[in-house]
Amino acid sequence: MTLLRTTRARRRRFGVATAVAGLVATLLTAGPAAATPDPGDAPTDRGGVSAQQEAATRAAIASGEIPGVDEIVHSSNMKLVANIPREVFTGINTDLAFQDDYVFAGNYDGFRIFDISDPAHPETVAQVLCPGAQNDISVSGNLLFLSTDSSRNDDSCQSTSQPATEKSSWEGMKIFDISDIRNPKYVASVETACGSHTHTLVPHGKNVYVYVSSYSPNATFPDCRPPHDGISVIKVPRSAPEKAAVVGFPVLFPGEGPDGGGNPGAPTNPGVSKTTGCHDITVLPSKDLAAGACMGDGILFSIKDPERPKVIDRVQDNTNFAFWHSATFNQKANKVVFTDELGGGVAATCNERTGPNRGADGIYDIVGRGDHRKLVFRSYYKIGRHQADTENCVAHNGSLIPVKGKDLMVQSWYQGGVSVWDFTDSDRPKEIAYFERGPLSADTLVGGGTWSAYYYNGYIYSNDEKKGLDVLKLDDRRTDPAKRVRMDELNVQTQPDYFDDFDR
Repeated sequence: MTLLRTTRARRRRFGVATAVAGLVATLLTAGPAAATPDPGDAPTDRGGVSAQQEAATRAAIASGEIPGVDEIVHSSNMKLVANIPREVFTGINTDLAFQDDYVFAGNYDGFRIFDISDPAHPETVAQVLCPGAQNDISVSGNLLFLSTDSSRNDDSCQSTSQPATEKSSWEGMKIFDISDIRNPKYVASVETACGSHTHTLVPHGKNVYVYVSSYSPNATFPDCRPPHDGISVIKVPRSAPEKAAVVGFPVLFPGEGPDGGGNPGAPTNPGVSKTTGCHDITVLPSKDLAAGACMGDGILFSIKDPERPKVIDRVQDNTNFAFWHSATFNQKANKVVFTDELGGGVAATCNERTGPNRGADGIYDIVGRGDHRKLVFRSYYKIGRHQADTENCVAHNGSLIPVKGKDLMVQSWYQGGVSVWDFTDSDRPKEIAYFERGPLSADTLVGGGTWSAYYYNGYIYSNDEKKGLDVLKLDDRRTDPAKRVRMDELNVQTQPDYFDDFDR
């Protein structure tokens, strides 16, 4: 049974292209699956914890310091209005994209489309089985884009996982036609160096450019080996997506030697990832800007020429940032929030011994003009509600909540839940709302929690790895003005100018 408790806060302790025109993905309904998901793409559970950690977790639950297993807690200004379980898919849920009255939800096994015309009663429109971790997802017009960062035996939706050393292995981008929303059609694929862990769309007239972020800390895939110091750029003609192709591989970290010019990581910088690619990029097309979260580095670059992005500034934090994971601009483009995915999203880092500055957000002001702009660190933000040692928790994906004159953001923290926070004062960020569930287990570190939490047309949508799609309603005078901003499409990593583009 799922318990529910409302509380204000818990105790605070502080490139080769291949066209695959005409292929049809396996379309699933809410009934039995027509095919079997690939277990080779399924992340495994994290294993047991020590007897001392288990005892501490149970004691914290008993005392009310953390919720019980599966218990829901939230601030008084946020509530859960709907939940849709995973149903057919067995893989974990991943990222989200939005268009009109639909939300597109990635999963290691494929993707799912929901009708959210009534946010309190979402309905499944389609489920497409297309295994290929991690299936990062975006939409633009009639096209849907899906990342494959898994060594596959081919580029079809019936492919199986295989060792990365196999010469026939395929990784990269898949493209679907969603003009018939209930019957997506797989129309093209583009193979990219080191696959596609995530991707970012850059709309540009009749074309869509795709910035493909990829990396391999173990360098198991042959084309992931250092110096893998750039991103693949794919050009997709909207009217002929089957002609999509890689048009460049801009090097973002030029340097001498076998590892290129990014952060060298250990032993030079112990506890910091060596930069062998980028994890995620956020673009702000209205300002011709992009921010890259690239393992051991954070970068700011110009995208005036979308095929040839130019690095403006680069920063490192070798004290507290282990893995630069994602980035979010504020609306004025004079700040960037970077996240540190300490522990890779599979560890319990929202606890007292980890502290408030690691596995956190880093808030950076952007100062100066043009190509002379610099990133200047101001402060960290991390949820103050400590989680159990059985809960994976760290800063993860979020989006702006569009309120003029304010810098407000909603963000996922895996089993730390959903946090809404204010960074208008770069030096003093503060939480204003939250929603979370108790641990999935009191004695085993089981991966789960919210992967992405994004604000769209008056509601917050959260894709929980194992619990499914959550729809949250936020009622707060500080965020209520955002309800007047209506969008017809949102890919969070392609950040809109909310007021110029969407204000009605």
